[in-house]
Amino acid sequence: MPKLPQVSAADLTHAFRKMGFVKIGQKGSHIKMRDTHGRTAIIPNHKSIKPGTLKKGILNPLGITVEELIKHLK
Repeated sequence: MPKLPQVSAADLTHAFRKMGFVKIGQKGSHIKMRDTHGRTAIIPNHKSIKPGTLKKGILNPLGITVEELIKHLK
């Protein structure tokens, strides 16, 4: 398994758009995105997202692998 990359909220939202997610709102410093299957992602709008938050709070609940994220970040 590859190491988690250090990503910003802007990079992560761009990668999620490539995966079919669209921004449906923002409340404070959190961006809400949803895909066509109804999966919802809440992304903290920070310069860098901590690896634990990225993996446990965003990727795992959505069933997205680290490999898939890295592929869409490029």
